[in-house]
Amino acid sequence: MPHIDYSISRRLVFAIVLTAITLVAEVCGGIWSNSLALLSDAGHVFLDLFALLLSLGAIKLAAQPPSDRHSYGLHRAEVLASLINGLTVFVMAIGILYEGSKRLVAPEEVKTIPMLVIAVLGLIANLLAAKALHGHSHDDLNVRSAFLHVLGDAAASVGVIAGAILMRYTGWYQADPLISIAIGLLILVGAGRLLREAVHILMEGVPRSLSVDQVVERMRGIDGVLDVHHLNVWSVCSHILALSAHIEIEPAYDGQRSQLLSRIEHELQHGFHITHTTIQFDCSACNGGPLIKDLRHTERKAVCNGHDHA
Repeated sequence: MPHIDYSISRRLVFAIVLTAITLVAEVCGGIWSNSLALLSDAGHVFLDLFALLLSLGAIKLAAQPPSDRHSYGLHRAEVLASLINGLTVFVMAIGILYEGSKRLVAPEEVKTIPMLVIAVLGLIANLLAAKALHGHSHDDLNVRSAFLHVLGDAAASVGVIAGAILMRYTGWYQADPLISIAIGLLILVGAGRLLREAVHILMEGVPRSLSVDQVVERMRGIDGVLDVHHLNVWSVCSHILALSAHIEIEPAYDGQRSQLLSRIEHELQHGFHITHTTIQFDCSACNGGPLIKDLRHTERKAVCNGHDHA
């Protein structure tokens, strides 16, 4: 619904502004206070900021109509952006871990008061962003993902605050690189997950949240469906799942194809969040064929001015 998308967009923009301010503050504060932990948290904030931008971009892309050059619209741009961001953040995490290991051997003095102030401000900003997103986090997968990212950064900010207090009263400056290494590992895990998911979507793998057997079982359980063949399930992007299949129907339902198709689409959407379907009924060539069709490379003929050329 347009009004729902507008409400979500406004909340995402609010969260993006807060997160961007936090990122700038933590980078400046990390340099000023000489805190690697604060700079590492800024890297984590950068990952969260990108996740928020992706969520907002997904809503904007969804509003763009498909064209004769992009029949799915521009939804795959989100996946390409995720791949590039994952690679960038992965390299960043390696750099944080390397610098943290160096500082463990030769710890440097940290200005704990500026570090503490910036970390507290970052925590407040994260909590405000989380509050803004919480209202839609239960009914929108994109917003839920962004909400969890922000909560993760709030937890990292708590770690930085604890480290600043510890160093303030004990002078144990090894806490700074230890916290940075912990955040670096957190970033590394997040980047790895982002890369894995982006590559899986680009390879048109079955969505990780789905079981092909469960999907087929649900479809075969609908009155009128005899069998399912040549099934394909894939992700267009992180929030759009697609399915194509050949379905053998009972002869008595031959005149009720429209109603049967509506029931199948309803089950797929409400049971598995599959919203894009291509269903072919009564495929005589595939009756009794395999559940998943084996694709083969074939020679493609060039077409020019309506004539085929070998």
